Amino acid sequence: MVSGIIFDIKKFAIHDGPGIRTTVFFKGCPLKCWWCHNPESQNPTPQKYISGFKVNETIGRIISVKEVFKEVEKDIIYYDESGGGVTFSGGEPFMQPKFLAALLSQAKLLEINTVVDTSGYVAWKLIKSMLSYIDFFLYDLKLFDSKLHYKYIGIDNSIILGNLKKLLQLMDYRQNINIRIPIIPTITDTSENLTQIRDFLIQNNFSGKINLLPYNPLGERKYEDLGMYYKLGYIQPPSSEKMEEIRDFFLERFNQCIIGG
Repeated sequence: MVSGIIFDIKKFAIHDGPGIRTTVFFKGCPLKCWWCHNPESQNPTPQKYISGFKVNETIGRIISVKEVFKEVEKDIIYYDESGGGVTFSGGEPFMQPKFLAALLSQAKLLEINTVVDTSGYVAWKLIKSMLSYIDFFLYDLKLFDSKLHYKYIGIDNSIILGNLKKLLQLMDYRQNINIRIPIIPTITDTSENLTQIRDFLIQNNFSGKINLLPYNPLGERKYEDLGMYYKLGYIQPPSSEKMEEIRDFFLERFNQCIIGG
């Protein structure tokens, strides 16, 4: 029986794809974003969560496909009524390819809509092998410049951009991708970065929705409890005016761009 490691299952999610959804959060991520609000997702194995120097709990658990769908199937009526389904998020779901493939296959067997929330940092052959089971992508674009991407995220972005380009060449996905851009003051919100991202999407005939995700420092406490160092303690969230300015910048060329989601 196929199993994997997750750290949460969120019911009645409304920001993780179309309709009302159940989101399954995979453990493990190849990225180390300075602003990551789910640092507990980075380590691929279960880990101790420490608060006040006292061990509270273990983050992450091994779970089978059958156990996941025991939870997912409880809300099928809500998926049917809202056009929702199940979203596989993380972390990075493609880091557990056998588990992800088995979950996607089971969802399709049950005729449940599927969304994969990905960083795009994955071998194209893995994405390609699962395309027939994936209805929709949530795809992160953070920094276009490769050197800045390496500085703030820990990896080069050529694979991420290359995979998105290939997805956008497939007509079935041009409208079935939400691009998610985290807006981190002084890092991702520069006019140069946003212009480069917008130009890339225009050049590759993107026609889906753009979600602008304003920086939120509420995850900082998690770093302390996990014994991790938080690098962005000096950053303040962007103003509503700044977010609206960025939204309008993308709306000049795209039909759908919203703040949040």
